[in-house]
Amino acid sequence: MNEITRIFDFPYHQLKKHNLSKSLVMKRNHVWSATSTEEYIYQANAISRALIKLGVQPNDKIAVISSTNRTEWNIVDIGILQTGAQNVPIYPTISHHDFEYIFNHAEVKYCFLSDNDLLEKVNEIKDNVPTLEGIYSFEEIEDCKNWTELIELGIQNEDLQPDVEKRKDNVNADDLATIIYTSGTTGTPKGVMLSHKNIVSNVLDSHPRLPFVEGETRVLSFLPVCHIFERMLHYLYQYEGATIYFAEAIDKIADNAKEIKPHFMSVVPRLLEKIFDAITAKGAELPFPKRQIFFWAVSVAEKWVPYQENGALYEYKLKIANKLIFSKWREALGGEISAMVSGSAPLQPRLARIFTAAGLSVMEGYGLTETSPVIAVNMMKDRMFKIGTVGKPIRNVEVKIADDGEILVKGPNVMLGYNKDPKKTAEVLKDGYFHTGDKGEIDSEGFLKITGRKKEIFKTSGGKYVSPALLENEMKQSRFIEQILVVGEGEKMPAAIVQPNFEFVLEWARRHDLDVGSSFEEMANNPKVKERIFQEIDERNHQFGKWEQIKKIELTPTVWTIDNGLLTPTLKPKRNVILDHFKNLYNKLYDK
Repeated sequence: MNEITRIFDFPYHQLKKHNLSKSLVMKRNHVWSATSTEEYIYQANAISRALIKLGVQPNDKIAVISSTNRTEWNIVDIGILQTGAQNVPIYPTISHHDFEYIFNHAEVKYCFLSDNDLLEKVNEIKDNVPTLEGIYSFEEIEDCKNWTELIELGIQNEDLQPDVEKRKDNVNADDLATIIYTSGTTGTPKGVMLSHKNIVSNVLDSHPRLPFVEGETRVLSFLPVCHIFERMLHYLYQYEGATIYFAEAIDKIADNAKEIKPHFMSVVPRLLEKIFDAITAKGAELPFPKRQIFFWAVSVAEKWVPYQENGALYEYKLKIANKLIFSKWREALGGEISAMVSGSAPLQPRLARIFTAAGLSVMEGYGLTETSPVIAVNMMKDRMFKIGTVGKPIRNVEVKIADDGEILVKGPNVMLGYNKDPKKTAEVLKDGYFHTGDKGEIDSEGFLKITGRKKEIFKTSGGKYVSPALLENEMKQSRFIEQILVVGEGEKMPAAIVQPNFEFVLEWARRHDLDVGSSFEEMANNPKVKERIFQEIDERNHQFGKWEQIKKIELTPTVWTIDNGLLTPTLKPKRNVILDHFKNLYNKLYDK
């Protein structure tokens, strides 16, 4: 039997196998501050004892909400799980209404939160949550108990450690570990119930795909740990004996990377798109001939294929491009990154080629919260890497394609079900498989390719099927387009609502001596801007069948963000919310 069967076994495994002086590292007062494996476990045990002292029982629910990833999150996570209680991580950016819904639906007893903004949010709803008994903050906040009070309480109650051990012994692999409320694009959030076994099996079965270097490994963590993708990776890093550095904020990634020189990090496609746009903008400003050399190097990278199948002449050109241009890209991220893993949304194949050719390998993977999350992921060794696919399924996970093209999954990583929702659970867990709602195909070599979201694939009035995700992913390669939503359900042709990249539009207008206004409103309503963006779309339209091509566009003056509810916390457009928000633009597209 495997020695690791429950989530809280990971830090103890790290202690036994690696015993790091730097296990979890974050910036405190502008200085990187490390917590050793021993200290991590010591503090987690103190939290467990304090929670028992407070009367926390097995199966109580404790919410943990943080605006950034931080050491305290991991300590509290283990502290909660050791008592047999469950950690309910919550996205910090959701609405007050969703906070109240989740707290009540999960029956949250205690809450840990990071900062004053989150305290204000929770204070607004706490009177409507009868189960809530206490709130503790990670940062020092007036009129709020600090989490260190629990550490102190735990230290004062060393005699409760046998109770902690007893609680740990009573936790089985199949027991519920966490409820993760997914940010649904429609309706109320669904509470995905994951067991210890779900997550532990996913860590151990994903481990062989990890391209870690021998010896000390540094990883940079910035994707929200309340999302199962980053959280599972945290456990995987602990298993591997890697030091986890927490980025200060998403806009500090480049600065933090230069300081710590990470070997590995996880990304979402939107972030890679933004990094590439920023690099390209700098390249466009270079003087001649440096500018020519820059874009030549990018054009070489665009043709990259794995395993040196382009031949010796291509590899020679790539060597030159690497020396002159790509070495600087790597340096900007610390100079030691061996790979990045990308998930949560489709990655443009062009970007996968460019970054990987530049020595910043991007391993695209696929999974859902309901599958803990990894189903498949690319890996460079053993010829298990193919651009445009999400790799081969990991071990112990079976994938099959249903007659209608839906991806079905079976394995120890598949969730227990949705919290208090047997009806929705029965809709997705049937015939022994989890029905993902995504469509895909498996090629002759066993690589999985995602072709669209089943619910999002629509039929035009002419009876033709259109997969908006494929079109959107292609169109977003244009530097003019920040976000795009392809529409056309039941209409005579596909069209699109586009949020321009306003920064780039201004740069383009400056270069061409055009007056497009200075406000987002003016730019979105400028016919020249609309015409230029449609030109970008039309150039890419030819890759699709006539019935799939985007025939009309409208531009939004509003930037789509997490805060205004138009993007999910993993930066995916919320289709129904956007359609509702821009109803007037939709009606304009179809002359309604």
